[in-house]
Amino acid sequence: MDTCNHPIFTKQVVQLLMLPFTALLAVDKSSRQPVYLQISGKLMELIREGSLQAGHQLISTRQLAELLNVHRKTVVRAYDELLAQGWLESHTGSGTFVARHLPETKPKKLSQKTERLADTAQKAGFSFTPAPHLERELPQYNYTFHLDDGFPDARLAPLNDLSRAYRTQLLTGNTYQRLGYGDPRGSSLLREALSAYLNESRALKTTPENILIVRGTMMGLYLTSAGLLRPGDHVGVGESSYAGANTNFIHAGATLVRIPVDEYGISTDELDQICRKQTIRLVYVTSHHHHPTTVALRADRRMQLLRLSEKYGFILFEDDYDYDYHYENKPHLPLASADQAGMVLYCGSFTKTISPAFRIGYLVGSEDIIRHLAELRRIVDRQGDTMLENAMAELLQTGIIQRHLRKTLRLYRERRDVFCHLMNKELQDYVQFQEPEGGMAVWTRFAPGINLPALAQKAMKEDLYFSNGLIHGASPKISNGTRLGFASSTAPELERCVEILADLLKK
Repeated sequence: MDTCNHPIFTKQVVQLLMLPFTALLAVDKSSRQPVYLQISGKLMELIREGSLQAGHQLISTRQLAELLNVHRKTVVRAYDELLAQGWLESHTGSGTFVARHLPETKPKKLSQKTERLADTAQKAGFSFTPAPHLERELPQYNYTFHLDDGFPDARLAPLNDLSRAYRTQLLTGNTYQRLGYGDPRGSSLLREALSAYLNESRALKTTPENILIVRGTMMGLYLTSAGLLRPGDHVGVGESSYAGANTNFIHAGATLVRIPVDEYGISTDELDQICRKQTIRLVYVTSHHHHPTTVALRADRRMQLLRLSEKYGFILFEDDYDYDYHYENKPHLPLASADQAGMVLYCGSFTKTISPAFRIGYLVGSEDIIRHLAELRRIVDRQGDTMLENAMAELLQTGIIQRHLRKTLRLYRERRDVFCHLMNKELQDYVQFQEPEGGMAVWTRFAPGINLPALAQKAMKEDLYFSNGLIHGASPKISNGTRLGFASSTAPELERCVEILADLLKK
């Protein structure tokens, strides 16, 4: 029997039965959430958990307003919200009820054996399998001093020029086109500007159709892995290699095949032997400055790598993460510039040019591959920031990026020299390194007796951050080594970094 409709079920009785729930409906008037939404949300929760069953009559808006000490209109608005959503139903002359079409829910009794998931923001109610390969060290940015992985100094970025160009893009042109959906391959203006820039600076032979704009090298790696690799494929990487690339390949289900690396880059002779024994689908290479060791791939190996790619049919993914920063001579041209067989996917970004905060990169390849990966990009990230891409195109067309590169090339070379001099002077008993020909970091090996992870922890207590090196792997050739970035710090800041390191090592 529906007791709510029984003749003796007076308004006073209804109010009495609702009293236990008013404590659960308590509102916080200091909260940023409107009071009516607090009330409707808590009523909804009582219905969901079965405390208020289908057909249950609610007290009048006036009575509930009195019990909660709120304005009646607030309760009316809360009831109207639940009526509109179908949680409540109203019958003229009878009152407001929990909707009768809702399924019956038995209230759950709380006990020590039955744990109520009160905070689902911390723990999901369903199971999932964590992926250990996704757990990587996250760089720390909240320290005054830093010897990072090799980041640019954002204080030098042409932010005024970029902001003016961005504002221009926001306010001029056809609004519907400017602020609407665009080409998943990226802004046509940027692809045109990039094609001209890459052809001139890197001797590539591209058109805008050969370029896919991505949000950095990591997206280029992800799209390539997801779009061109299958579970079980073998991917060649250096025995020391960029962890972000390895993570993408593993996540795609590929098996990593380690290729030895020496002072001239990856061993192409060893790669040849590997390819004779098993099929390699893709080889990842940082030919200009090997990551993490910064060594450049020697000319004969560059030629052989292209020949092997054509001979065995594997994709060459060339990550050219800091091409513009080579100090001793002109930068080595990318492998992509000599690719006659369409085997190279060339990837770069503006991360090292301006700042990691501006997520614009580019993936260069044959037109059919770019179309294929653009279709995949469309379901991952519909398109990039068209305004930012157009603004960047303007900076390329007006030569602002090129002037910025010339300025920072000089400054970063000076900082490299200062940093290497300081390490030779203050840390010669504790570290070994070769002055890099280019890039923005020094590959540094610490003496065997030094606990590098412990040293990194102690340094953070002194307001200095650098990577503990574990992310680079455990190969004997790179053990107890890490990248110490110099480009993002001024000469006085580098002096303080080395001073902190020296003090810690001498204790």
